[in-house]
Amino acid sequence: MNDSEIKKIYEKLVSEISKHNKYYFEDSKPLISDKKYDDLKKQILNLEKKYSYLKSNSSPSKILGFSPSKNFEKSKHRVRMLSLSNAFNKDDLENFEKKIFNYLNKKIELEYSVEPKIDGISASLTYKKGLLIIGVSRGDGTTGEVITENLKTINDIPHKISNKDFPKDIDIRGEVFIEKDDFEKLKNDFANPRNAASGSLRQKNPLETNKIPLNFIAYTYGYFKSDKIKKQSDFLSSLKKWGFKINEHNKVLKTIKDLESFHKKFENDRFDLKYDVDGLVYKINNLSLQNRLGFTANSPRWAIAHKFSADSAYSIIKDINIQVGRTGALTPVARIKPVNIGGVVVSNATLHNEDEIIRKDIRLGDTVKVERAGDVIPHVVSVDLKKREKKSKKFIFPNNCPSCGSITIKEFNKTTKKYDAVRRCTNEGYDCEKIAIEKIKHFISKDAMNIDGLGKKVVENFWDLNLIRFPQDIYNLDYNKISNLEGWGDLSVSNLKYSIDQSKKVSLDRFLYAIGIRHIGIENAKLLAEYVKSIKNFIILVNKDKLNEFLDIDGIGETQINSLKTFFENKSNYKIIEKLSSILNISYTILNKNGKLLNNTFMITGKLLNMSRAEAKSLIEKNSGSVVSSVNRKLKYLIIGEKPTNRKVQQAKELGIKILSQKEWLNLLD
Repeated sequence: MNDSEIKKIYEKLVSEISKHNKYYFEDSKPLISDKKYDDLKKQILNLEKKYSYLKSNSSPSKILGFSPSKNFEKSKHRVRMLSLSNAFNKDDLENFEKKIFNYLNKKIELEYSVEPKIDGISASLTYKKGLLIIGVSRGDGTTGEVITENLKTINDIPHKISNKDFPKDIDIRGEVFIEKDDFEKLKNDFANPRNAASGSLRQKNPLETNKIPLNFIAYTYGYFKSDKIKKQSDFLSSLKKWGFKINEHNKVLKTIKDLESFHKKFENDRFDLKYDVDGLVYKINNLSLQNRLGFTANSPRWAIAHKFSADSAYSIIKDINIQVGRTGALTPVARIKPVNIGGVVVSNATLHNEDEIIRKDIRLGDTVKVERAGDVIPHVVSVDLKKREKKSKKFIFPNNCPSCGSITIKEFNKTTKKYDAVRRCTNEGYDCEKIAIEKIKHFISKDAMNIDGLGKKVVENFWDLNLIRFPQDIYNLDYNKISNLEGWGDLSVSNLKYSIDQSKKVSLDRFLYAIGIRHIGIENAKLLAEYVKSIKNFIILVNKDKLNEFLDIDGIGETQINSLKTFFENKSNYKIIEKLSSILNISYTILNKNGKLLNNTFMITGKLLNMSRAEAKSLIEKNSGSVVSSVNRKLKYLIIGEKPTNRKVQQAKELGIKILSQKEWLNLLD
């Protein structure tokens, strides 16, 4: 399946979850079951994880719940209520642990607080001097609805806590839910227990909420300052001492093997519980370590949700199509006999790449096992060879692009010393129709130029009508012609024109990301923008064939440089950027102007003590400094750890660059 198909499915799912959020959270009249809603959310998040170019401001990764209703007062969380990343198998758990070790730059013995993931509604309770001051829903993760009086109707939530050890100022977080037996009495009014809990909490009249048998289990904190509590398990014990209910199945485990074993047993026993659960949550038990690991943009590095089993089914492959993506990747997609998998009718399944087809020996007419496994795009797991027809023939992957006929290749990876699994069209410009369309779709996407009203279907329609062939054509559209098209009125044309005009003012990093150079994602685009400072400087470097200068940037390597060179070897790409730079107002702005390391550049050589390069780099950038990857006159400080590269140290001395030990560098940050 190519990038275009993936994006279509992604946008459709985001649109669908936005619709269901309205029905569920605003109207309290859900149209789908709780499981289907959770599956939908899980599919979107996993798709974004798998395909980094997929982004939407309406995604669950950006909106961690729902926009607070106008019917309720709003309140901003002192600490954001983030969602958790998901694990589905042993590999996911091992990868989670590996990322922790990589971030810490050492392997240590970990201890996990294991807690059932109750399928309910999150809420945050603020207590000051022992009194419940305010209760807030999760909302969008940043701001929630003030539902204090409704939460006070829940018997499990203390209004006043007199325990002498209770903090003077704390946000207690937990889950509001309805037990299965109690829901039986309400099932004619609500689709499922979680919806019942949500609808009840959002009643305007607390007396109506009081009629619903809601429960509350506390599991963590938001805002909280204490040196006494060292572990998550200790905090849970304190919650119980303070008068909150905690889950009776909470445990502390140490190894991946222990986590897997408990997960397997708990999954088998979960149907005997009084409430719905959809997995287990594993948190690093050491609170100091949690604080050090911190957060990614959407989730904590120190916690993960281990979901229960994936859904799968058997079907027959009717056809195999090859789709072409923005970067030229050829993706095979199996068209299968429609089959219901976990409540969703599936008719397409990705085959990933040519190597996967060969490895699994997938053929037309085969009976195959198709699994969703949390992914929005189902994939073929295996072939039932017992049901294979005797005359079946192996699928031959095309050597030429099905869109433009160009030769396709598998690139050699110098790092792995192997050829890539993905076969790609060699056309780098806009001569390949499928690639061109996908490049334009990427150009107008939210994280790129963010042109509302010019969606992917509109791009395809405008392409068919010969209105668009290159990105710059967007800024020279014939609006009179568009206004005569079916489905376009004066208002929609006016909105489109306004959105296109608004996009003419764009930051340098967004523009560099928008032009769609392979291996130049959002983060790399930021690095390039920070280095060149202007589109003029960028074009000069391209013009003078000085792209190797970017090797000075920490985070930019040969892969990115080679990709840039290949992109600009196609003269049409260069002309497109020149044309766009004359149309657009492209500017660069320093994001953080107040950090202690502002205008200072750093390079690290040698192994740091108890800290990875990633963590050190993050600290520097958070404090407005920048990290480079080579010793030159632009470098101000060379940080040396254990066993530094002598050549780099000598170069720094010759250039008069100040050399810092790890301790001296940390002293700059106090």
